[in-house]
Amino acid sequence: MKKMVISEIWSILKTSHGNAILLKPKNMEVAIPIFIGTLEMQSILIGKEGMKLPRPHTHDLFLNMLSNVNLSVRKAEVYELKDDVFHGRMIITGGEYTSEKPLILECRPSDALAIAARRKCPVFMSISVIEQAGVPLDFFISELASTDDEDPYNSSPGSYANLREQLEQAVAEEEYEQAAEIRDLLKMLEEEGEF
Repeated sequence: MKKMVISEIWSILKTSHGNAILLKPKNMEVAIPIFIGTLEMQSILIGKEGMKLPRPHTHDLFLNMLSNVNLSVRKAEVYELKDDVFHGRMIITGGEYTSEKPLILECRPSDALAIAARRKCPVFMSISVIEQAGVPLDFFISELASTDDEDPYNSSPGSYANLREQLEQAVAEEEYEQAAEIRDLLKMLEEEGEF
């Protein structure tokens, strides 16, 4: 069994290479960037901020199904980096699944993180992943500072202006399901008076 370290979702960045979630292992001065899609980024942000949506998204549906069969997510793990691909899993208990013999579901790290953010359950990362992909925090701090200098309200991935751009792009590319989700998120932010 691989040695695991508790970690946190430290930040989410929009870079020239795409959206990256930064996981920071506890008591370490490194972060592990994992590149994710726009919808996955939005789902993690929704979970992290505790936003309530007018209708459930896929991660909410999954958690509702687990709850209805008396199962719960105990933790999320990013346990392997193989051929430049991160591998995640969710550890689930309840019913016949115990802490000693849990249900282990393989998944993308972005899905495990979106679900962990919603349930506020711990996230673990293997030491081998940290050794392979860890980047000193100083690198990201200077990156975040340069982003903040430009315009902290319009450049962050979950900002209103950025979401408006994503909505326009989704419509232009005829990605209507994605556009509807972004529209719903924008409407919810407007109703909460955040923008």
